[in-house]
Amino acid sequence: MTIALRAGEAEPVVTRARWQTPKQTRMNNMDNSMAHPFGAGRALDLPAWKTVLGHLCAVLVAILFIVSGVWKIVDPFTFRTMAEQLKVPYVFSTALTLGLGIGETLAGVLVLVPRFRRWGAWLAIVLLVAFMLYMGINYTTLAGKDCSCFPFVKRALSPGFFISDAVMVLLAVLAAWWARPSSGIRNAAVILGAIAVFCGVSFGVNAARQTGTGAPDSIIVDGQPFSLEHGKVFLFFYDPQCSHCDQAARDMSKMDWGSTKIVAIPTAEPRFAAAFLRDTGLKAGTSLELERLKKVFPFKTDPPYGVAVENGHEKGVVPRYGSNNEPETTLRALGMIQ
Repeated sequence: MTIALRAGEAEPVVTRARWQTPKQTRMNNMDNSMAHPFGAGRALDLPAWKTVLGHLCAVLVAILFIVSGVWKIVDPFTFRTMAEQLKVPYVFSTALTLGLGIGETLAGVLVLVPRFRRWGAWLAIVLLVAFMLYMGINYTTLAGKDCSCFPFVKRALSPGFFISDAVMVLLAVLAAWWARPSSGIRNAAVILGAIAVFCGVSFGVNAARQTGTGAPDSIIVDGQPFSLEHGKVFLFFYDPQCSHCDQAARDMSKMDWGSTKIVAIPTAEPRFAAAFLRDTGLKAGTSLELERLKKVFPFKTDPPYGVAVENGHEKGVVPRYGSNNEPETTLRALGMIQ
């Protein structure tokens, strides 16, 4: 309170309209002396351009993470195959796929909501840094491989990969830096629960679609156990001395198989298997478990004959070769080639 005397006046005039009680004065002094959380008032006092830029960064991060996370949730088996190609052990690939799907979707949703923005941004930063560290540690082995977590976008592991991910980290940092402190842990937990339920239902639906004949869990390929439970596998039955099989293998060697693995099973003269693959140029492993596989996938026609297996179940058969653009048409329809 300030008291001033005007010229010619004997009475003091109070120039401050509002009086404070001693208790209010003590509370104000305490508030001014308290240490506030880092950046607590920054979001309220930011220049307009920082506020706009912060929202823009948050929206970009949200779009990237929601699209990436939802894709993993609605198509878990495809990403699981990609993860295994990036040297993730198959015993962990399913858990990793579901965990990333939930985590990325949660980060995207939280960063989109101002109240939860810092939590979402820091979760996004942790996921990005962990991914970059993993790819950096395995750079020599994985260089040139598709390392994208986003649908319909291919990114080969190269120096450009780390630059693009560093840009995403920067966007998340700016979104967190120019946001108010997050609060409402209970509501954030509800969001997490809803995403987890959605993930569980989606995985169940995708698993139920795997209705074809079940393949053996594993077979011996080139002397080593080979799992048929994960990813796409094309079982090619052939006779090494059959000219029709020879031409079919040569034609298939020119196709883009993408992530599909080929296992060649000789139906006769297995001693010629290595020479057959070498001469035709077909990149495939060799399995000698003909009788076991024919019990599961019986066929009465002469080779060549093929069975498309995806995630441990028969997806379709490829019985025709050398006419009407076959087997390319059927292989493409089954998703075995690109």
